Amino acid sequence: MFVLRDVQKTDLDELLRVAEPLNSVNLPHNAEALEEIVDKSVRSFTGKIKEPFEREYLFVLEDTRNKRLVGSSMIIAQHGTREAPHIYLDVSTREHYSQSLDKHFKHQLLTMGFNYDGPTEIGGLVVLPSYRGQDKPGKQLSFVRFLFMAMHRKLFRDRVLAELLPPLMPDGRSILWESFGRKFTGLDYQSADKLSRQSKEFIQALWPQTDVYATFFPDKVRNTIGKVGPETEPVKRMLEQIGFRYTERIDPFDGGPHFEADTKDITLVQRYRRAKVAEEKLERQTEDYLVAFERGAGKSRFRAVRSACVLVDDMVQLPSATIEALDVQPGDRVHVIPFDA
Repeated sequence: MFVLRDVQKTDLDELLRVAEPLNSVNLPHNAEALEEIVDKSVRSFTGKIKEPFEREYLFVLEDTRNKRLVGSSMIIAQHGTREAPHIYLDVSTREHYSQSLDKHFKHQLLTMGFNYDGPTEIGGLVVLPSYRGQDKPGKQLSFVRFLFMAMHRKLFRDRVLAELLPPLMPDGRSILWESFGRKFTGLDYQSADKLSRQSKEFIQALWPQTDVYATFFPDKVRNTIGKVGPETEPVKRMLEQIGFRYTERIDPFDGGPHFEADTKDITLVQRYRRAKVAEEKLERQTEDYLVAFERGAGKSRFRAVRSACVLVDDMVQLPSATIEALDVQPGDRVHVIPFDA
């Protein structure tokens, strides 16, 4: 069984191993940077960061057989503030027609935009390659974020953003960055990506503030705008199934598309339920749900598992293994969203 839980400071070495394959902005393969992320997450879960929209929550997935971490995911309560705005590129179309030549063209434009009162962002979803496809760990890590948002609706914004990975070069570089961002900053993709973790001021200062015609880009660059990479296609389909849509915006660094949804319209949030654990244990197979239990104090305040369950009114029957994994007793209140939706 896999157990989803809030990250702990003792997880740092394991988390560094999980971060290595992707080495993303939200989960960098850097011990010092990860230590800061873990510390902020711990303070967020415990409420020590008083302003809710400054909080960031990091979830980890643990293989209970060997006590190893196999993946992670994150919620950033608000992405985009006055101190650190959310920067993006709007993708639009401009049409031109010459009557004398009877020629008509549609040109794709990229325009820099800023959001100082941004949405909640989901990100940092990483699964170790050796675990992909086993019991759907990626789906569990993705869904747990919507479960947590449904449990604590007032702690998050009314809009949720997901920035997806675009097609990348074999060495991990961004095709768009090499043709665009590098020419205006003088930085290679890895350097710009690393610098952006501390500040994006250089983007605001150095990038053109006018419309940029993507027509000038090579075909291989234009063909990546608004697209996701092959490994990200399943994530894109899953987000679309629960209410997310492409917003005609892309990330200025890697060109990855932005998908958004109103929090209230996300199907998993709509189907969230609370229930008390019943005395009678479940001994038959049913549809799977994601079931969570939250403590008010101590380490590992949040735990969730994928489990069969039966909901009747405000009661829920759970299998013995789930009760043990969550460490709950009859009468404890748990939180539930469908997993097979």
